[in-house]
Amino acid sequence: MCGTSMDQYLKHPFIDQIAPICWSELKPSRIGEDIDVAIALAEADLRRIESIPASDAGYENVFMAFEDAGNALSEAWSKIEHLNNVMDSAELRDAYNAALPKVIGFFSAILRRPALWASVQAAAHNSSRESVSPLQRRHMDEILADFRESGADLDEAGRNRLGEIDSELAQLTQTYSENVLDATNEWELIVDDQSVLDGFPDVSLEAARLSALEKGYGTEQEPKWRFTLKGPSFGPFMRFSNDPVLREKAWRAACAVGAVAPRDNGDLVVRILKLRKEKASILGKAHYADYSTSRRMARSGLVARSFLTKLRDVLQDAPDRELDDLARFRAEQTGDAVDLVEPWDLAWWSEKLRRSAYDFDEESLRPWFSIDRVISGMFQLAETLFGLSINARPTYVGRPDVGQSNGVEVWHEQVGYYDVFDRDSGRLLGGFFTDWFPRASKRSGAWMDTLRQGEWGESGPVKPHLVVLCGNLTPPDADGLSLLTHDEVTTIFHEFGHLLHQICGRVPVRSLNGISVAWDFVELPSQLLENWCWERESLDLFARHHGSGETIPEDLFRKMIAARNFQEGLGILRQLALGILDLELHISFIGSDGEPVEDLESFATRAIANYRPTLKTQSPPIHRNFGHLFGGGGGYAAGYYSYKWSEVLEADVFGGFKEHGVLNAEIGRRFRDCILSVGKSIEPMDAFIAFRGRTPSLAPYLKRSGLLTDEEIRISDPARFQFGTSR
Repeated sequence: MCGTSMDQYLKHPFIDQIAPICWSELKPSRIGEDIDVAIALAEADLRRIESIPASDAGYENVFMAFEDAGNALSEAWSKIEHLNNVMDSAELRDAYNAALPKVIGFFSAILRRPALWASVQAAAHNSSRESVSPLQRRHMDEILADFRESGADLDEAGRNRLGEIDSELAQLTQTYSENVLDATNEWELIVDDQSVLDGFPDVSLEAARLSALEKGYGTEQEPKWRFTLKGPSFGPFMRFSNDPVLREKAWRAACAVGAVAPRDNGDLVVRILKLRKEKASILGKAHYADYSTSRRMARSGLVARSFLTKLRDVLQDAPDRELDDLARFRAEQTGDAVDLVEPWDLAWWSEKLRRSAYDFDEESLRPWFSIDRVISGMFQLAETLFGLSINARPTYVGRPDVGQSNGVEVWHEQVGYYDVFDRDSGRLLGGFFTDWFPRASKRSGAWMDTLRQGEWGESGPVKPHLVVLCGNLTPPDADGLSLLTHDEVTTIFHEFGHLLHQICGRVPVRSLNGISVAWDFVELPSQLLENWCWERESLDLFARHHGSGETIPEDLFRKMIAARNFQEGLGILRQLALGILDLELHISFIGSDGEPVEDLESFATRAIANYRPTLKTQSPPIHRNFGHLFGGGGGYAAGYYSYKWSEVLEADVFGGFKEHGVLNAEIGRRFRDCILSVGKSIEPMDAFIAFRGRTPSLAPYLKRSGLLTDEEIRISDPARFQFGTSR
């Protein structure tokens, strides 16, 4: 337990691997010194490996030693990046940006050190196939590929240039993220006329009132309502506000994020794309998409693009039909001519059409989704299916209460902490923090991060995993009650799927464990977990009325299921458009001076939409605030297709559960053993086949999405559903 006595004062708190973490000691002022010390320790580790004579180099003293080298630096930087995501401040931002080039420069240079590369090659040569296990061979092959992919075989000039590119890219993507966060936080809309909000959900209305009070707007007697660009505020406003002028104002503000000086990301995007193109060229790739996908399931940018266009072909005219339905409905309600809707009216009219067509208001589900019960039921589901035990621990900020035992320090009073055990053995697999609600100092969206990569030995876990789950969900009301939308519930389950993938990892090589799988496979467990938010049997575990404790009434449940695929075609089209845009930016961008990125974005959007406009006023280019591609390191660059790729895989996997029962513990344990536990120790396609017994098919996804019926699938050419991957 942290903070109980001066004996536990940490000299280098970002480096010292205290379990759990002493967050109150992690001050921005400590970052600079701790990073310098961590880099020095990592440098010493690497030099020891480089000093091994070639004849003595082997798997244990080189590959496993390399596995441990720099671990303190990795963990320190994980803590710093996490705080940067959830506790942004001027002091922290300055310290982070000062350390960033040192850390990125060091990490990017590791795989381009000639002496280290020589030691790795010597160890690989000395370790014959007869003397190492299949897992060790897999580990060696992955490390060798890491070195080659990072330019270890290049001359000195090429290696140096790659290091410069990586360092500059890290700074550019960080600045991009800061611009988006700052622009998002700067905008607010204060409403003082409640009639504008007639029909607004009570939960969202109360959250807006409390937000206004917190910022000094209005009083208890004369309330005002504050709206922001954060998801739990912006989403309901666009769906329920009766004033189209204010909706347009909010829509244009959202479009302007990252697009207006002094936080215009346009030039940053151009520079990022140029650097990525140059990096790919140096490494002998035709474009960055090929570099990004070469070790993923897709294997090439063209295969990824072909996958998206194949889905677009199967989608056919479903989006057009949905747009026509919406246009006709609007005309019927207003008496105006049939016409495309404005983008700021899309969510508003869609909500009215949904209610009319299905007699279903998604907000009507909120009373059944109190966050405490959702989380409790989600844990119960994981315990039932995957053989786990999840236990909460008391938490505190700063110092523990007098007499408190077994407490865990956290960075904010809303943060929780849980331990995860294997139910059969009783062994501790890991722990995780939860931070679910929005703050000005916290970036938008929802995510899972690994704070500490666990270690697995021959007899079980040696060091538990430590993970964090973050979101920006509907905050608690004045009584402390947080009632979620169904979409927010699926978000929690999605991120929890990532957590299970990490914590259930039992590969005795850290770099092959948990979520360290191919990027287009990593979303499979997370998207799979979302399915249990739609099944009656699993919903009854957690969807309980916050007052009565009753389950969702059958008529409401049926309406929810009937409306599940409402405007699914448009939703899929948007994801395909974003995926195609991502690939086009990283395949077709030439990098010549003055080349407008907007033209590439327009081309990609028009191509995927078959040249038909989807809205009356076309949305401006989004690359200036497309954080998946250009912010936070740009992990999804040339990889956004992975969402749909993984969704096809998980729909097929969930078919295995449907065949045997969605709460079938035997099938759940097989999924844990075949996919969750194996990490990157085997090829992802082999992991899929081990669970499903065959290669994947598009058919389950198309059926679930309502795009094809069983009969249409039965009479179709089987080639239509082939999932084109390379093993």
